[in-house]
Amino acid sequence: MQINHILTLAVSVLLTASVGSAQPPLFTDALPKEEFSARRARVMEAIGDGMAVMQGATETPAYERFRQSNQFFYLTGVEVPRAILLIDGRAKTSTLYVAPRNERMERSEGPILSPGAEAEGITGIDRVAARDDFNDVARQLAGRVVFTPFRGETRSAGTPDREAAYARARKADVWDGQPSREEWFQTKLKQQASGVEIKDLDPILDGMRLIKSPREIALVREATRIAGEGIMEAMRSAGPGMYEYELGAIADYTFRKNNSQGVGYYALVAAGKNASWPHYHASQTLVRDGDMVLFDYAPDFKYYTSDVTRMFPINGKFTPDQRELYTIYVDLYQALMTSIRPGRAGDILQDAVKKMDVVMASYKFTNPKYKEAAARFVEGYRTQASSGRGSLGHMVGMEVHDVTVPFEALKPGMIFTIEPALTIPEDRVYIRLEDMILITERGYENLSAFAPMDVAGIEKLMAETGFAEKGARKPGTAMAR
Repeated sequence: MQINHILTLAVSVLLTASVGSAQPPLFTDALPKEEFSARRARVMEAIGDGMAVMQGATETPAYERFRQSNQFFYLTGVEVPRAILLIDGRAKTSTLYVAPRNERMERSEGPILSPGAEAEGITGIDRVAARDDFNDVARQLAGRVVFTPFRGETRSAGTPDREAAYARARKADVWDGQPSREEWFQTKLKQQASGVEIKDLDPILDGMRLIKSPREIALVREATRIAGEGIMEAMRSAGPGMYEYELGAIADYTFRKNNSQGVGYYALVAAGKNASWPHYHASQTLVRDGDMVLFDYAPDFKYYTSDVTRMFPINGKFTPDQRELYTIYVDLYQALMTSIRPGRAGDILQDAVKKMDVVMASYKFTNPKYKEAAARFVEGYRTQASSGRGSLGHMVGMEVHDVTVPFEALKPGMIFTIEPALTIPEDRVYIRLEDMILITERGYENLSAFAPMDVAGIEKLMAETGFAEKGARKPGTAMAR
């Protein structure tokens, strides 16, 4: 009886501990609250005596996990729908407005951040009040300068360029034409606050996001590690007779296994001539023996993403023709990468072209088309370099095509990709790699260098066994689609 009593007590304690440890967090673990507080302080400095106000994302009409919009998360770390943030540049305070506590919802989904002192302590925000309180506060903005985002919000796989395209399409549609949430919010502010002067908050936040903090760099580094692992696992598991979507699914599993909350963009898995469409994402083609596969995919990890691309032969071995064209591309690609450093892009490209000329002079071509394609590649960069307005790639951070502002030179803390393409359009031949570049004090760091890009490294990796059955199916024998 004594032993049974002890066992029962032990089980009870374990169950209690288990229940306690399973409670969902009320605040993000992506970054400490001090990082968000520092960002809000920078906004206060930028807006002077003005106010900044922004809406968080809404809930979705579906059973799916809520994900906050990037701009709102950047300033708060708060992950509840329909929140509103008010930053007072004059008083140097911040107020968060959220829905009042909903005990019924909490019994169903677990604790939810709600107004009060506990939320203030957890978030580091000066005051956390009920959302309805903002109705009276909005009227007090009369005559003030108020900064608020003009650009549509982005979530998960969203990007500013895609949001802008969506907004244009919506306005052009005679059967739609609805104002955006941001436009409607501005309209309501003007109705509530007589004489309010509304200015765009986006340029301030975009400038802040251009240079990543050490903690942000750590998150992008981890997102890049996960992206690379997903691609590498797909390479290990690849074999003729698989569909493109099967390769993408292997990366999906790797992303989720590493605690990603979604994807940074749709999977670009393109076999054979499909690669000639840079953003092909149908993923319905059967990959045949001898095909090259372009694989471009990355996760949404704690609100940060990556952008990595690799190409590989589905059967694990390059043909002589594939090897010749791919190798000259990699050599030219490395000439570009190794020229990167802090400074003007035009100066970097001038150095890169000099290196490319050396590569071209020493490379032994057997196919005239390949030599012509490589020469066009170099001339494209030579033209950019001579103009002094060259571009190396796009920024990456919370979004795969991350926000930016005009700048003269690359500076430490900037993260961007290089992704030059070598093409033979008449044959629909397309080669592209992509790496994540962090500008450092003395040069650069390739965050995705661990994912092999050279012929020998790719063939070695693909000889390893992947977790998916490798090459077990023949064309036409895949599982029911």
